[in-house]
Amino acid sequence: MFLRQLTYLIALDRYQHFSRAAESCGVSQPALSAAIRQLEAELGITIIRRTRRFNGLTDEGRRVLAWARQTLAALDGLRQEAAFAQAVAGGTLSLGVIPSGMQGIPLLLESFRTAVPGLHLQVRIGSCADTIHRLRQQQLDLGLVYLDQIPADAPFDMLPLFTEQHVLAAAEPLVLPAGRRDWATLADLPLCLFSPEMRTRQIVDAAFRGAGVSPTVVLETNSPEVLYGELLAGRLASILPVAALPTHIGHGRLQIRPLGPCGAPEVGLVRLTQSLPTALMARVWEIASQMDMRDIFAVN
Repeated sequence: MFLRQLTYLIALDRYQHFSRAAESCGVSQPALSAAIRQLEAELGITIIRRTRRFNGLTDEGRRVLAWARQTLAALDGLRQEAAFAQAVAGGTLSLGVIPSGMQGIPLLLESFRTAVPGLHLQVRIGSCADTIHRLRQQQLDLGLVYLDQIPADAPFDMLPLFTEQHVLAAAEPLVLPAGRRDWATLADLPLCLFSPEMRTRQIVDAAFRGAGVSPTVVLETNSPEVLYGELLAGRLASILPVAALPTHIGHGRLQIRPLGPCGAPEVGLVRLTQSLPTALMARVWEIASQMDMRDIFAVN
């Protein structure tokens, strides 16, 4: 019963509504409410702020929620460990990815599936901050993020995979001069760029400031699909990390020009530090540590 109560508490925090949380758990609202009250009675604390409806968690409730997530994550790890002990080549792995690292995902997933044929994968695209937050909350197993955004004292293991490099990209009818471009020469180009809150855009803005120019930004978006649509339609140029290009370098529709140097952070995998990682986590981490993406996402 205790594990079911914890599951109900996590669902209630997610949906912020008794009826929707109960529906997601496949139980009636009275059953869910009774289970939460029983949990409060067992622990001797108030977990839920109640008026006529759900009104959030108390401070004690938030601490119980953190323990609930850890407990259920540990239970899931135990189940996967047992499955591996029975020689079942499978399991579930959730991975958070920054938009600028999307081209690295097929390489990782192919390697993981080759080693673990029955692996079930869940991939979530999100900002670096969101991915790190979800890792802390144990809502993700791995994150592909900018490693310079991980605090030095954070409880994470880090595995560098490649150093980000930016290129100028455009499709016809826009015409780009041949050869490497300096940042100062890009000011008059109509550009579509990722939104200012995104780390890759902050790197681009810093490079323009270093060159003493301001870019002509026509479109800003946090959606890769919107940016790629404008880029491939030939209306605007863009500055993108190589790992975020919508097509391979050399594709006939896309002109690619290398750029002058800018701050180039490392991109890599991170996971919560665990004294006893599951067999699945240990295996995929080992696989990733043997991969070298530096040449794949390099521009000369």
